Amino acid sequence: MKTYFVDSFTNQKYKGNPAAVCLPERDLDAAEMQSIAAEIGFSETAFIKPLTGNTYSIRFFSPKTEIPLCGHATLASSKIVFSTTSLDSITFINYDNVELAIEKEDQKIKMFFPVYDTEETDVPQKMLDSLGISEVVSKRYSPNNKIILIEIGSAGELAELKPDFTALVNSHTGISGVLVTAASDHTDFDFHYRYFWPWAGTNEDPVTGGIQTFLTKYWALKLNKTKLNAYQSSLRTGTMSTELLQDKVSILGEAVIVLEGEFIL
Repeated sequence: MKTYFVDSFTNQKYKGNPAAVCLPERDLDAAEMQSIAAEIGFSETAFIKPLTGNTYSIRFFSPKTEIPLCGHATLASSKIVFSTTSLDSITFINYDNVELAIEKEDQKIKMFFPVYDTEETDVPQKMLDSLGISEVVSKRYSPNNKIILIEIGSAGELAELKPDFTALVNSHTGISGVLVTAASDHTDFDFHYRYFWPWAGTNEDPVTGGIQTFLTKYWALKLNKTKLNAYQSSLRTGTMSTELLQDKVSILGEAVIVLEGEFIL
């Protein structure tokens, strides 16, 4: 099975978020795809298959479970399709039949994702303690993503967080992850964020695009602007530009191919 490793949301190798992109020549069942994703061990592995024209099916698996939507693995998959075909635009369809329109834009790739609302929520004190957060600006919840959003007051504090992941995963049930965000202290960016998801994937995702389905709208309303620049202050770091449209969010990023090979099925 043709397989690629791609670093997403970066223009440098060994930065951003690595994803595996697999192009199976036969149908694989969910159990087999899950085993492959666990073997590779990245936060997500994408499996893509051409359907008709410029339309592809796409499925995402973390080492633990199937994920309905993933930004960095969609970006990685787009990079592979654009690098191996003459296409300038493609549409991915996930297993929920959500259509993800993708366009090539010079050396970058623009993805159009759905927009989701958030609602007020309570966050257990045990969760805040496990994250090392003492003061909270806002607490929201994205029902579509099953992700808690916590805004804190300092991008510097965000970068220094050292969660106790054992305590974190025991502090809440029924969620996929918790997103911590703060206004940027740098003129090049509007907001910073980090994403922790030991419930469904790895302890911390290096760079996360899928959360922009609700995070871009959150900051767009707060900052009263529709075009935003985001910085993920993880160890590997990553950046992207987003824009809140009427019923979509566009996510603009770069990706670098670092490995091409064959997975033996």
